[in-house]
Amino acid sequence: MKTQRSKKSSIHQEVLEDSNASPSRGKTVQASADDQPKASKNGASSMPNPIAILMGYAGEYRSGFFGSVVLAVLGVLCGVVPFFAAAAIFSNLLGNAVSFEVCLGLCGIAALGYVGKVVFANVSTAVAHHAAYGTMKHIREMLVDKLSRMPLGELMRTPSGQLTATITDKVESLESTLAHFIPEMTANLIIPIILIIYMFVLDWRMALAALAVIVLGIPFMGMMFKGSSMQAGAIKTKNHMNSVIVEYVNGIKEIKMFCQDATSYRKYFDAVMNNASYHYEWMRATELGMAGYMVIMPTTLLTVLPVGCLFLANGSLGVAEFCTLIIVSLSAVQPLMSVTTFMSNVASMGMPVAAIQEILNAPELVRPEAQPSDEIPVEGTAGINLKDVTFAYEGGTEVLHGINIDIPPGSTCALVGPSGGGKSTIARLIAGLWDASSGTVCIGGTPISQISLTKLSNLVAYVAQDSYLFDDTIRNNIRVGRMTASDEEVEWAARTAGCEPFILSLENGYDTVVGSGGGHLSGGERQRIAIARAMLRNAPIVVMDESTAYLDPDNENIVEQAISELTRGKTLVMIAHRLSTVINSDQIVVIDQGRVSASGTHEELLENSNLYKSMWEAHVAAKDSDTQC
Repeated sequence: MKTQRSKKSSIHQEVLEDSNASPSRGKTVQASADDQPKASKNGASSMPNPIAILMGYAGEYRSGFFGSVVLAVLGVLCGVVPFFAAAAIFSNLLGNAVSFEVCLGLCGIAALGYVGKVVFANVSTAVAHHAAYGTMKHIREMLVDKLSRMPLGELMRTPSGQLTATITDKVESLESTLAHFIPEMTANLIIPIILIIYMFVLDWRMALAALAVIVLGIPFMGMMFKGSSMQAGAIKTKNHMNSVIVEYVNGIKEIKMFCQDATSYRKYFDAVMNNASYHYEWMRATELGMAGYMVIMPTTLLTVLPVGCLFLANGSLGVAEFCTLIIVSLSAVQPLMSVTTFMSNVASMGMPVAAIQEILNAPELVRPEAQPSDEIPVEGTAGINLKDVTFAYEGGTEVLHGINIDIPPGSTCALVGPSGGGKSTIARLIAGLWDASSGTVCIGGTPISQISLTKLSNLVAYVAQDSYLFDDTIRNNIRVGRMTASDEEVEWAARTAGCEPFILSLENGYDTVVGSGGGHLSGGERQRIAIARAMLRNAPIVVMDESTAYLDPDNENIVEQAISELTRGKTLVMIAHRLSTVINSDQIVVIDQGRVSASGTHEELLENSNLYKSMWEAHVAAKDSDTQC
C-alpha cells in the first residue's frame, strides 16, 4: 500500500511539475485559440435576443412578467420618495422655515415610501418567480414533448447527458434571469430616465453637470462589457471540466485496472487548469473596467457640488432646487449601476437558450394526428413491405441502399449478416423510430408515414438489445407494455417470459424497485423483463433486435419457447447473430453493407449464399469449440 501511494503521489507531482516547468506552462494549462470557446458562436450575439425568445415560450405567464415589472417600477419609485422628503426637509431648514409638524409629516412620507418600496419589491419578486417557474415548467414540457416526436436517430446522435443537462440544469439556470432580470432591470432603467428628465426640468445646467460623471464612466462600462463577452466561453470550459471530472470518477475502475492513472489524471488536471486559466483571463479582462466604473459612477457630487455652489453664489440657482438636485443626482446613479449587473445575465443566457432552441428546432417524425380509434389494440396480423428503402443519418453517408423485403402476415423473418450491415436500422425503420430517406415502409399495405404514432405503437412491439427499465417496480416496468393491464396479466407475461423464478427470489417480488436503468438487475434479467413487456403489448407485429443477447443458454431456451408460443399467428421480425436460433424462420434475409445480399430459407441460403454459408460454418465451428471446452 505504501508503494502504491508513493507511485500515485509521484504521478501527481510529475503532472504538477510539468505544468509549472518553463515559461511555456501557459500552453499546458490554457486551451489554444482554436479550442477556446467563442462567445460569438455560442452566445447571444449569434442568435435573436434570448429574452424575446423566452417571452415567446412564456405563454400565459407573460402577463405575470408584465405585472412584476409594474410592481418593480412602483417599488423603485417608492424607494426614491425618502430622498425627496429629505431634500424638502433640508430646503425648509436652509430657508429658515422650520416647522416641526412639516418635518414630521415629511418623515412620515419617507417612512411610507420605504414601506412601499419593501412591499412592492417583495410582491414583484413573488409574482416574477411564479411566472418564471411557470415558464420553466412550460419549456420543460415543450422539450419532453419534442423528444417524443423526434426521430430516434436524432436522439441517439445526442448524448443522453447533454439532453439531461439541457432539460434540467440549463432550464434551471434561466430562473434567476427570468425572476430578477426582467422586472428589476426594467424598473432600474426607467427610474434613472425619469430622474434625469426631472433634473433637466429643475435646471438643465445641473443635469448636464450630473451626467458628466456618467459620461466619464461609459468607456469603463464598455471595457467591462467587452470582457463580459468571454462569459459564454467560461460556461463552456466549466461544462467541459465537469464532464471530464464525471468521466474520471465513473471510469476509475478501468483506470486502475489498466494502469492509466497518469494519462487520465493529466486529462483531468488539464481540464481543471484550463477552466481556472480561462476564468482568470476573464476576470483580468474585466477588472480594470469594473474598478473604474464602480469608482467613477457614484461620484456625481464631484461635479454637482462645485457647479451648484457657483450657480448658487451668482443667484441663478435657488437653495431648495440645489438640495433637490443633490438628492436626485444621488438617487439616479444606484439604479443605473444595478442595470449593468443584470446585463451580464443576458450574455450568460445565450448558451442555455441556444441549447433549448437546438432541441425545439430539430426535425420531427411527420405523422398524422391520432384518432380515438387508434387507441384500440389491433387485432389479427399484418404484413410488412420495404420497397426501395434507403436511409442516411442526418449529415452522414447512406447506410441502407435500395432495400426490398416482403414479410407476409403471420410469418417469421430473420435478419442476419455481419455486424454494422444495417440490420438494426431496418428493424428501427419497421418500428417507425426513424423515417426512410427514400422508398416506403408499409405495414398492412399502409405507409408508416400515414399511420399515427399511437396506432403504430399498437401495431408494433419493439424489443431492443438494450431495452431501458425505469426506476420503478418490476410490475410497473412490465406494465409499460400496456398500462391498462391487470396484475394477473402482468404476472402471466412475466411467467411466460421466464421472469418469475428470479422475481420471486427477490425480497419484494414484483414490487421490487429495479433502480435507474434497471441497475439492480443483471443484463439477462433486464432483457427478460423487456420481453415480458413486449408480450403484454400483444401487438400483431413483434420486432426483436438481438433480444436474447444477454441470456444464458438455459434462459435463452425458455425465452425462445415463450416467443415461439406467443408470436404464433403474429408477424415476427428478429435479428440474431446466433444462426441456430433462426434456422426455422419462414424467411432469412442476409444483410451485408446496407444491401440485401440474399434471402430464403435456411436450406436455400446454404446452397445459394456464400456469405450465409460461411457464417453458418463459423457458427457451427464455434459451437463445437464450446462443446469441447
